[in-house]
Amino acid sequence: MSQRRIVLAGLFHETHTFVDEITGLGEYTINRGPQILARRGDGSTLDGFLEVADREGWQVVPVSDFSALPSGTTDHSVFELFWKELEEGIYAALAEGGLDGIWLSLHGAMVTTESVDPEGELLARIRAIPGATKLPTFGVFDLHATFTAAMAAGANGLVAYRENPHIDARDAAVRSADLLARTLTEGHAPRMLARNAPIIWPPTGTGTADRPMRDLEALARQIEAENLDIWTVNVVAGYAFSDVPDVGVAFSVTTTGSDADATAALDRLEALAIELQPLGLPQEWSLDDALEEANRAPDGPNIIVEPSDNIGGGAPGDCTSVLRGFLRHGITNAAVAIADPAAVAALAEVPIGGTARLSIGGKGSRLDPGPVELEVTLLSRSDGEFTLEDRNSHLAAMQGVHFSMGPSAVVEAQGIKILLSSRKTPPFDLGQFRSQGVIPEELHVIGVKAAVAHRRAYNPIQRRSFTVTTPGPCTSDLRSLPYERVRANVYPLN
Repeated sequence: MSQRRIVLAGLFHETHTFVDEITGLGEYTINRGPQILARRGDGSTLDGFLEVADREGWQVVPVSDFSALPSGTTDHSVFELFWKELEEGIYAALAEGGLDGIWLSLHGAMVTTESVDPEGELLARIRAIPGATKLPTFGVFDLHATFTAAMAAGANGLVAYRENPHIDARDAAVRSADLLARTLTEGHAPRMLARNAPIIWPPTGTGTADRPMRDLEALARQIEAENLDIWTVNVVAGYAFSDVPDVGVAFSVTTTGSDADATAALDRLEALAIELQPLGLPQEWSLDDALEEANRAPDGPNIIVEPSDNIGGGAPGDCTSVLRGFLRHGITNAAVAIADPAAVAALAEVPIGGTARLSIGGKGSRLDPGPVELEVTLLSRSDGEFTLEDRNSHLAAMQGVHFSMGPSAVVEAQGIKILLSSRKTPPFDLGQFRSQGVIPEELHVIGVKAAVAHRRAYNPIQRRSFTVTTPGPCTSDLRSLPYERVRANVYPLN
C-alpha cells in the first residue's frame, strides 16, 4: 500500500465582536510548511495530530497555520490569505501525488469583517475543489466554538475538546486524527449532524467540573457507549461574546449509523441543556465584598477572578477595577498582571530600584474606569519569554509550551506587585509570574483575569477563590450586550 498523504493546516481565532479592535495580520502567529512540522513535542493540537501521523506512517503535507490570541473581529483579508495558501497547497498536493485526507486545527469561533462563519465557509470551499469533494476531512476545535450547520456539512468528523479548562486539547486532536485513521482503514467515512440549542451561557457557566456542562458531557459519553455507530459526540459550550446567528450551546454527532439515531441523540442532549439552562448563569461576588473577605483571611493565596476582563475570552487584559480595589482596601502582598505596552515603554530609562510616576492600564476598553496613576518602584524587567510549567494547560493548547509576553516589567506600589507586559497573556500558567520573580504561593491576594481556564494553574495553590463582577467586555451579564444578529428566543436574552 502506498503511503497515505494528508494535508495539515490550522486556523485559530476566538473573535470577540463586542470590542472595538480589528485583528489584523500582524496579530497572527503564522507557521508554514516545515515550521508546522517543527511543532512536534510542543503540546499543541498540531503536535497531537503529528503523533498519530507518525504512528500511522502518513506523509504529512503541511501548508499553513494561522493563530492569534482572542481579540476583536478579524480583518477578512487574513482569512483570504489563509485560504489562498491552503487552496494552493491542496491543488499542488493533488497534482503532485494525490491526497488521502485533510486534517484541520480550528478554533471554531472566528468572525471576520465579512463573514459570520469563516470555518463553515472554509470547509465549503475545500469541498468545492475538484478532487477534494469527498476527501475524508477531519479536525479538532475548541469547546467554546460557534458550531454551525455549514461546519457539520463540510466535514466528516470535527472533534471538540471535552474539558474546560482545556487540558485535553492535544488529546482531542489525537482522537480526531484517530478517527481519520479509522476512516482510511475501514474505507467508509462518517458524516456529521448538528443541533443549535436555544441557549447562550457566559464562559463562567461552562466549566466542565460544574453543572450543567458536567451533566451534558456525561450524557455524551453515555450516548457513545450505547451506539457504536456513533463515533463521537460533541458538547459545544459556545462562545458568548460573538454577535452571530448561531452563537451559543450546540451539539454534534459523528456517525455511520442512521439519521434517526443521531437525531434522537441530539434531542436528548438539547432537552437536558434546556432543563439545566439556569445553572449556566452562576452567581458572582461584588468586588468589595470579595476583597473584604480576602483581606481579613488569615492565609493565602486568595484568588480574585475577574471574568469581565477575561484575556482568554478576548478582553484587553488591562482593566483596572481589581487594582483599584486592592488600593481602596489597603491590600498588600498582592499581585496582578496588566497588559500595557505603553507603561512598559515608559519605564525604559528607569533603573532597577528606581521610582517613576506611571499611568497603568485602563486603555483597552471603554467600559473600564481608565488608567490608574501610581508612584511605582521598578523591581525587574525582561523580554517576557517563559516556558509553561504545565504542558497540558489551556495556554499550551492555544500557543504551545513557549510563550512571549513581549517586553515586560514588574513594579511595586503600596505593597502590590504589578506585572506589566507588552502582550496580553492569558493567566493559565504559574510560570507567567514565577518567570518574573513573583512567587504566587507566597502572595496573600492575586488578581486573575479569566473565567474558568485559570483553575488548572491556580486551584492547587489557592486557599479561597472569589469570582467578582466588574465592568468589562467579557461580562457574565449577557443581557447587557448589544446583540443584533442572534436568532430569536434564545435564553437568557429572550
